[in-house]
Amino acid sequence: MPEPGCPLYRLVALDGQPHPVLDAPYESIAAAEAAASRWCAGQGRSMSVVQRGIALEVQTRCGEWRTLGYPSACLLESGGELGAL
Repeated sequence: MPEPGCPLYRLVALDGQPHPVLDAPYESIAAAEAAASRWCAGQGRSMSVVQRGIALEVQTRCGEWRTLGYPSACLLESGGELGAL
């Protein structure tokens, strides 16, 4: 569990809903990006770009979630990059 006052991160699908596989709290951006990269290189590899697209969010002090960006490892198709964090 993160220290009080420390940011909390999560991975969501591109529709803003919690990611069906990676729905967990992460204590750092690096930890969330690493989980996304591992999933995209493994289980998510067989899915379309839309299905494997992931957004990274941070929880605000009032408890709402704000999108920070999109881990680029999950938005690659045939060597062309569609987005980056």
